[in-house]
Amino acid sequence: MAVERRIWLARPQVDEAEIAEIREVLASGWLTQGPKVAEFESMVAEQVGVPHAFAVTSATTALQLSLAALGIGPGDEVLVPDFTFPATANVVVQQRAQPVLVDIDAATFAIDPTDLAAKITPRSRAIIPVHPFGLPADMDPIMDLAADHGLAVIEDAACALAAEYAGRQAGSIGLAGCFSFHPRKSITTGEGGMITTSNDAFADRVRLLRNHGGARSGGRYVFEEAGFNYRLSDILAAVGVAQMRKLDLMLDARRRVAAWYDEALDDAGLDWVQRPRVPDGRRHTYQSYVVLLDPQVDRDEVIAILAGAGIETTLGTYALHAQPFFARAYGFSPGDIPHSFRAFTGSLALPLHPGIGADEVAFVISELTSALRRS
Repeated sequence: MAVERRIWLARPQVDEAEIAEIREVLASGWLTQGPKVAEFESMVAEQVGVPHAFAVTSATTALQLSLAALGIGPGDEVLVPDFTFPATANVVVQQRAQPVLVDIDAATFAIDPTDLAAKITPRSRAIIPVHPFGLPADMDPIMDLAADHGLAVIEDAACALAAEYAGRQAGSIGLAGCFSFHPRKSITTGEGGMITTSNDAFADRVRLLRNHGGARSGGRYVFEEAGFNYRLSDILAAVGVAQMRKLDLMLDARRRVAAWYDEALDDAGLDWVQRPRVPDGRRHTYQSYVVLLDPQVDRDEVIAILAGAGIETTLGTYALHAQPFFARAYGFSPGDIPHSFRAFTGSLALPLHPGIGADEVAFVISELTSALRRS
């Protein structure tokens, strides 16, 4: 039987503005690391409130480049939340350092400062707190721990452009912030990322390493380091420029859809379904609207039932310790990091993007209510 309607989990909002920007780049003949990249970087730096922003190929390469700029390597430990997309810890492994997996706060899905404190050792060099689904982590205690132990803080702000913590923008609080412009994020360039920082010395290292380790001297490059090619093309940056002009409108729309979900869950009597919690002093971007189901509910069956109704959903994200690589490499068994494992097995991301209407939210919650009865 054909599905009568389809509601996508995420859908980038693009129109003629992006096409016009791309056309301008193609006409210029300057297709990579040119003026459009510089314009995009300036817009993001202004939004975050920092003097430096560096466009790169993805949030993953932003994180790896940040660690490389810090000189993190063999023998070093980097603390990361266990409940995150694997890229957050993969970049630590790629630097031949060891990721130390930290449990999360069950209410916010963000790294738990208490467990973080317990896992700092003399080998610790950095902390990568994740701002889950667009909600800033609790940064003040994280920054206090970092200061006490001499650790760098690299914010994994992949989902959190324009999120706020105590009046500060995500990506401006630690030494650096790393953003993603994947199509599921608040703005997109298709693929792409950005590093933001207020630290001049760190910015110099990022600038050098992003472009093969080369610095201009006497009209040519002098290669001072074995760097990377993580430059973003002007074509993708052109999409980012158009998207940045719509950022406030798209975030307003995301917050409106999230409010509709809150109201619909209340109206359906699903008060036992944990919805996104926003502590005082934090401003959520709602890159995703992630709920937590009862442990007795088969979350994967719910996903399948909703798919049958034309509604695309997915898990929140992953408990790294329960993934084969991390379990094998570091001796974990599923459930060893309990709050993260609970979130991994019970979280559900509902459709959320600026194009969703109130009637579609009502349909999603109606079908979710039915699925929960059946699962």
